[in-house]
Amino acid sequence: MSSYRASLILRLLDGLEAVRAALWPTGAARAVPYVFLAPAVLLVFLLALGMLYVGDSSLRVLDRSTFQQSETYSLGNYALIAERTVYLRILWRSLLAAVVVSLVTLALGVPYAYVMVRTASSALRKLLLIGLFLPFLIGQVVRAYGWLIVLGHQGLINSGLGVLGLGPLKLIYTYPTVVVGLIQYMLPFAVLMLAPAITAIPEDVESASDGLGARWWQTLWYVVLPMAKPGLVAASVVVFTITLTDFAMPEILGGGGNDFIANAIHDGFFAVSDAGLGSALAVLLVLIGSTCVTVLFALLGTGTLGLKQRGTA
Repeated sequence: MSSYRASLILRLLDGLEAVRAALWPTGAARAVPYVFLAPAVLLVFLLALGMLYVGDSSLRVLDRSTFQQSETYSLGNYALIAERTVYLRILWRSLLAAVVVSLVTLALGVPYAYVMVRTASSALRKLLLIGLFLPFLIGQVVRAYGWLIVLGHQGLINSGLGVLGLGPLKLIYTYPTVVVGLIQYMLPFAVLMLAPAITAIPEDVESASDGLGARWWQTLWYVVLPMAKPGLVAASVVVFTITLTDFAMPEILGGGGNDFIANAIHDGFFAVSDAGLGSALAVLLVLIGSTCVTVLFALLGTGTLGLKQRGTA
């Protein structure tokens, strides 16, 4: 009975293979990479189409008498952004936070990822892995409200200070609080980018450096970090772009006085019902983010991400 069942399964597999060969000839194998690439191309096309619509809207000024966008194109929305210093402050605040969060998460993520990859203790590795992936099970909004519980006027820290006879401190609704919340939110992303790069570094290379008399910090600075550059670049790009476009942390922890560009875009569309102004801010956000990433690649080279450059094998 078992041999009959095995024979039946083989015949079924042969039949499926014949159907596959009829529908997808062997010569069509060249198209396989393009088939796998099609969803990404479609996604990029939809994003580009959406950006064209946003760009068109950004060039149309809102008529306050009819609350309709103008039929003619102009740079009025961009001129308004340049004239109002509040938008320039928001742009600067967002850029500064993106840079600070990127640098701090890299400084914290490198030792975390290194210990997680190199430790000989399976218990410690499991603990670090749990600490890495557990935040992904908790939404960003929940984590932001968690900081309110910790840092609030009657939160854990101020309650502890009250026991010591110290007055409550203003720890929420400030710019540093937003930055701290973003660092806590972005750290797992940085570690995820860094861990594979450190794993790819042979331990023999570090042992050779130690054997040649290098101290641990010299091995880290001259051996580990240069060889982990692909992970450093990837982590920098991911952390910088997500921080620059973040909405929830500034909205919840900023208290309305520490908005980022994403919050200003939301207000442009929904608070003042000016789609042209919101679209202009969105275009500026895309241009600023793209320019910063391009500069980063120009300084460090796209080859650091595993892409072959001309003239290299």
